[in-house]
Amino acid sequence: MEIIKTEDVVFEYIRRDEEGNVEGITTAVDHVDLGVMPGEFIAILGHNGSGKSTLAKHFNAILMPTEGTVWVDGMDTEEEKNLWDVRQRAGMVFQNPDNQIIGQVVEEDVGFGPENMGVPTKEIWERVEESLRAVGMYEFRKYAPNKLSGGQKQRVSIAGVLAMHPKCIVLDEPTAMLDPGGRKEVIRAVRALNDVEKVTVILITHYMEEIIHADKVFVMDQGKIAMQGTPREIFSQVEKLKELRLDVPKATLLACELQKSGLPLPSGILTGKELAEALDTLKNGRI
Repeated sequence: MEIIKTEDVVFEYIRRDEEGNVEGITTAVDHVDLGVMPGEFIAILGHNGSGKSTLAKHFNAILMPTEGTVWVDGMDTEEEKNLWDVRQRAGMVFQNPDNQIIGQVVEEDVGFGPENMGVPTKEIWERVEESLRAVGMYEFRKYAPNKLSGGQKQRVSIAGVLAMHPKCIVLDEPTAMLDPGGRKEVIRAVRALNDVEKVTVILITHYMEEIIHADKVFVMDQGKIAMQGTPREIFSQVEKLKELRLDVPKATLLACELQKSGLPLPSGILTGKELAEALDTLKNGRI
């Protein structure tokens, strides 16, 4: 059974004037169907305004669909009695870690969620330790969050969600405010959670390099799913991605240009290493 499932989901933003009259309606999510299996690493891509972040907020019941249904671990998010359990199953990490960190010390912040859940004190500290170790931040447990870099703060945010033992973590553009070094830190931590801890990951992003290791990619445009497939299948369609106003990893773009010039390279090259190996194979085959 899917851990996250949407069926014909529509979400509309309604604009009203000062008297409360409807001025206009914007359809941010437009009849979306998708399923995420336990343990998968799913990426949802799209340019600004594509609807990807609005859709993500449905996975944690922050938003409710205007039409259609969202299930989290088999529970309908619109049923009020499910709200607490839904949010415990699907944890959410947002763009700005400063909006999620409330503790004066890293370990206290990570323990805040389990404490609110009524977890016994001994178990809270066990969860804090395991969560901080999982994201590589245990050595910073006694630090004040304001002494950390952006990437470190975001890893603490992820640890805080992880300490609540969710089945799924939804990351809504978690690296958007970080420098390249911070982005690498966070994505490395997220991949480790998925590979080692077997936590289901849904990553919302517009950075193409972040989705290379995903199991499946959904590309959104104008509230709809415009493309879906493995990263290799998606990156084999460079021209379509450009039409959707999305960048392409440099290695993929270079491989595409070399193909156009006549080199018989395979489609869907994802990394510089893959490109180098393909060129090396081509060179050796010609000698």
